[in-house]
Amino acid sequence: MGRVVGDVVASAKFRTYEGCKLLQVQPLDLERRPLGLPMTAVDLVDSGPGDEVLICMEGQSAVDAIGIEDNPVDAVILAVIDAVRFVPPRKDSPWTA
Repeated sequence: MGRVVGDVVASAKFRTYEGCKLLQVQPLDLERRPLGLPMTAVDLVDSGPGDEVLICMEGQSAVDAIGIEDNPVDAVILAVIDAVRFVPPRKDSPWTA
């Protein structure tokens, strides 16, 4: 999860980024506090400054989300977040042992 904090303007881009909007995103924790340093992400959903967004920060998944092979990308914005509801894991769940 992150918050868009600005636009990225580039006079020259890697060929597969032509036509893509790049934004500066501040990662957030579950309580919406800043987490680490801002990063640049490819915007797939036309978000803008101030929007809270869902970020994919996993190499191959980010590449797959854009749909262009041989694309050096680390982060993409997949959704604008309307609301977040945290549900604590169940104590009897085998996934949270």
